[in-house]
Amino acid sequence: MIDVRIAFTAIGLPGHFYPLVPLAWACRAAGHDVLMVTTDGFTAGAVRSGLPVASCGPAADFVDLVTHGGVQDEEYANGRAFGRIARQRLPRTERLLRDWRPDLVVSERAEFAGPIAAHTLGIPQVELHWGRAALPQYRIAAADELRPTLAARGLAGLPAPRASLNPWPPGLRLPYAGGHLSVRHESYNGDALVPGWALERRTRPRVCMTLGTVVPRIGEDVVSAWHPVLLALAELDVELVVAVSETVAARWPALPDAVRHFGWLPLSQSLGACDAVIHHGGQGTTLTALATGRPQVMLPVFDDQFDNTEAVVRAGAGLRLLPDEVTPASVAARTGEVLARPGYARAAADVATEIAAQPSTADTVRVLVDLAREPLGRAA
Repeated sequence: MIDVRIAFTAIGLPGHFYPLVPLAWACRAAGHDVLMVTTDGFTAGAVRSGLPVASCGPAADFVDLVTHGGVQDEEYANGRAFGRIARQRLPRTERLLRDWRPDLVVSERAEFAGPIAAHTLGIPQVELHWGRAALPQYRIAAADELRPTLAARGLAGLPAPRASLNPWPPGLRLPYAGGHLSVRHESYNGDALVPGWALERRTRPRVCMTLGTVVPRIGEDVVSAWHPVLLALAELDVELVVAVSETVAARWPALPDAVRHFGWLPLSQSLGACDAVIHHGGQGTTLTALATGRPQVMLPVFDDQFDNTEAVVRAGAGLRLLPDEVTPASVAARTGEVLARPGYARAAADVATEIAAQPSTADTVRVLVDLAREPLGRAA
């Protein structure tokens, strides 16, 4: 196999950077040069992945851009924020790629500076898809925000990727993703230690609750609303493990003895040691729970989370509560239901089998090398 250079680009948010890490490690383990490209504010977390990291400059806070953007359409507002981030980081991204000269650029679907720079420099580019939803407004809004930048490069819109890699099992995808290439979801969510309880045999049902990384930043009301939910869950005959940051936990009153807070956890090992998962519907948690065959209770808050959670419900692997349905009593009731009815766990195990059958990241390295070597103009 001929060694190639592959640059991976992501905005500075964990849920966007982390999905690239297993694929980048697979490329590096196969002998290829890789470089992770992200923004100044996230380089410390990126470096902890053990991969080479370069900064493409500062970027405004995503949550601040969205909440102060003055746009009512949530999907469009998020896309515009991604466009602004791309505009800020494009000059240094372009210079970095010109100097390092990769053979291929792999970008997560909300990072647009990498694709624009790759197009300008004649480098093939591949998208790592996340989320089940099509989210067309992301690209429309980002293109609107970047219109002068694109026009200066002779582009009428955002450049299309040569291929899209999709970690969702084919049976749960929407029709628009029919042409995507499969890659198995392999969980990475940071550098936390595996807790001792995850390696021990449990004596009663264990439930893990997590909010992800973005949801707690939306507002104080979102965080405070979870405390009464935890109190209701503590009434169930379960061991409740809460996986949120110390900062979030500090904003809650004292938790009952039945609730154990452990901070960030390595999801694949931790969820595999639980009987059910309560979460917000982000891709990382959703797919990791499915890959470990664990039923879910999902409380989506925005964007792709609604489509992600709908897929789990359709598969019979969990239950969902929409924002206006969430109460302490309803969350506790749904949790009790997924624990009491084994059909949810069986359906989750079926999806886990489908996920395991997808090409691994190691298998996908060959695909990336072929795409890097394919002449421009033959894009999929």
